[in-house]
Amino acid sequence: MGKIVYLDCFSGASGDMFLGALLDAGLPIDNLRTALGSLALDKDGWSIEAERVDRAGIAAIKFRLHETSNVTSASEKPSNSDLAHGHHHDSSHDHSHSHHSLKEIHRLIHSSAISEEAKGRAASLFQRLAEVEASIHQMPVEEVHLHEVGALDSIIDIVGAVHGLEWLNAETIVASPLNVGSGTVSCAHGEFPVPAPATAKLLENAPIYSSGVQGELVTPTGALLVTEFASSYGPLPDMCVKQIGYGAGERDQKGSPNVLRLMIGDSTTDTSMQRVLVLECEIDDMNPELFGVLMDRLYEGGALDVFYVPVQMKKNRPGTLVTVIASPSRREVLSDIIFRESTSIGLRFSEMTRECLERSTTTVETQVGPVRVKIAQRGGRVINVAPEFEDCVRLATNCDIPVKEVQALAHKAYLERASAD
Repeated sequence: MGKIVYLDCFSGASGDMFLGALLDAGLPIDNLRTALGSLALDKDGWSIEAERVDRAGIAAIKFRLHETSNVTSASEKPSNSDLAHGHHHDSSHDHSHSHHSLKEIHRLIHSSAISEEAKGRAASLFQRLAEVEASIHQMPVEEVHLHEVGALDSIIDIVGAVHGLEWLNAETIVASPLNVGSGTVSCAHGEFPVPAPATAKLLENAPIYSSGVQGELVTPTGALLVTEFASSYGPLPDMCVKQIGYGAGERDQKGSPNVLRLMIGDSTTDTSMQRVLVLECEIDDMNPELFGVLMDRLYEGGALDVFYVPVQMKKNRPGTLVTVIASPSRREVLSDIIFRESTSIGLRFSEMTRECLERSTTTVETQVGPVRVKIAQRGGRVINVAPEFEDCVRLATNCDIPVKEVQALAHKAYLERASAD
């Protein structure tokens, strides 16, 4: 049974609520401090704390970020420069509105001590935020003023959440529909209805609703994190709950606890069996150069697998069968990509059940360096072992030896360790 996490967004989501829920669920704050401390942000002078608070009778953890210099009170409203771009910092953070460029953020992330996977995930999240701002303001990404993206609190929230979710090591993350709140939010261009422009853009293809609670319940950072990590949306999945964490928002409103609930447990369904969506179409009139672009876009859109098969079509034309396998929740996104990036004018859909072997990754030490090894099991029995190809290529290049030699060394190291165990 695989570990599953359920994000219960009945009162919205924000970066500080995410971190509070993770800390309440067991993430050691010293572990988080170590990870965030490696970002080389010491010059900004900041500290974090986890405070136990009450939200409408529910005990929760309030994650707080304090800047120790040029601190702006959390009760102060954002400055006009922030509002001009429609940004909404999580109000629980004390910050002085110091900002970093996207290039600098990427440098901070890649020079930190968090894992390589976490570095890539965090960098892609900031890139996505910048692209959203660029689309809203109709300008190139490199010209976007990263007031929200580059603020210290956003860096701490996003990198901290990526690190914390990696620490949880869940196989599946499911989210409820998001309660976005109601009313309006002030921007330089006037009053905007909730959700604000950036939040609304980030929530595309995610189920949202309003319970009528006044105020902005989902922030851009909250929307970014939920849509990035949730593989599907819906009611609480079948699971045996082991741990629950509550992350508090800033508001303490009567009758509606302002918390994000994070439920962690083991799936009670057979996780080796999965429902998948299969999308298919035939194409006989497209420039072959575009098939590579189409495949890249489909993988970026969440496809699990994409493959092409040559076929003979009507009027004896040679064509290509495009097959895409994905989670059923990605149907609309992937359909839009196919119609936008190809010449197809129709699609077929079907749902199937597939069996997946249990997968895990370990790292073995070889004479030329460490190599990650992917292990596939069925019923507790190892079925297949495969060294990570990119690791083998990198080490082969560094040592000027054939890739197959590195693969053989990794296989040998794994078998020796397995026999010793």
